[in-house]
Amino acid sequence: MGTARLDVNSIDPKATKAVFAMEHYARSCGLDPALYELIKIRASQLNGCAYCLDMHTRDARAAGETSRRIDVLAAWREAPALYTAAERAALDLTEAVTLIGEAGVPEPVWQRVTEHFDESGIVHLLMAIAVINVWNRLAVATHQQLPDDGAAAAGN
Repeated sequence: MGTARLDVNSIDPKATKAVFAMEHYARSCGLDPALYELIKIRASQLNGCAYCLDMHTRDARAAGETSRRIDVLAAWREAPALYTAAERAALDLTEAVTLIGEAGVPEPVWQRVTEHFDESGIVHLLMAIAVINVWNRLAVATHQQLPDDGAAAAGN
């Protein structure tokens, strides 16, 4: 990857402030924190965002998520016993929305989500999915560099 192409925040702090406002809302709307991190990890896997994968796998582990669930997340359909039905529905929605140009959000995906989340919960899922996709696109487009292991381990 080389070096970062640019630093969005140093060029236009208002741009990142807008995304942080979405992030703040998505984090504070009541979505289960473990599910929130699984959504962030799965979208980042699909988008190939190393920066966000590094951050959110660390965040998930620090919040008590098991390494096994994180390690298997890319193949969650093959390990249904590791994830609740609600988590599987949310992950399915995460994939559909992240890859929305391929097939939109198919009706069966939507129906599974409505079985586990009320309308407010679905809005919260969509906001969590939307914000990680914004971060992924910014980080991948600009070649956001991973922090060194010391800084990442310190929570920076």
